[in-house]
Amino acid sequence: MSERTIVTVSAGLGQPSSTRLLADRLSEAAVTELEARGVRVTVEAVELRDIAHEIVNNMLTGFPTGELTGVLEKLTAADGLILVTPLFTTTYSGLFKSFIDIIDKDALTDMPVLLGATGGTPRHSLALEYSMRPLLTYLRADVATTSVFAATDDWAGEGDQVNPLPGRIRRAGRELAEMVAARENAGPADLYDGVPSFDQMLGNV
Repeated sequence: MSERTIVTVSAGLGQPSSTRLLADRLSEAAVTELEARGVRVTVEAVELRDIAHEIVNNMLTGFPTGELTGVLEKLTAADGLILVTPLFTTTYSGLFKSFIDIIDKDALTDMPVLLGATGGTPRHSLALEYSMRPLLTYLRADVATTSVFAATDDWAGEGDQVNPLPGRIRRAGRELAEMVAARENAGPADLYDGVPSFDQMLGNV
């Protein structure tokens, strides 16, 4: 049985968080599909609110510290990512964007990525396509065709007849599973690759 790792990143600010809930539902859908294909899956969940200070410090210093170091290692060594953010003023949150900004520009090349977002009203659902998707496409990630937006009212209905959210989650999970299953196992990334040594910075003196 082959093995794959999926990392979920949720940028919700509250606890409990509908953003984390959507990330969990998406990962469950992907895991179900992968296990049906005979793939063993490990899911690593990351909540950005827990490492917000480390993210800011990394932006100021250029180097990850503390728990953030391990998060970045998991992220870049994953076989697939699920990225979910709340929408503020019709776009992704500042915390989410700050996290994306500190990831090495080549770390997500060809990485299977599933996008999700939460918000108060369905009017903002297109933000997934005009802000989040271009951001990950710029980083050359392999973004799943189906993205999932969940408004506050979407959590009220359970059946597909009254609420399309469960069906959309299953479809998105299936797409990510297909991408992850087809991908070669990723190796661990070197966060400091390309960073000059002290000798190099001092001119080997």
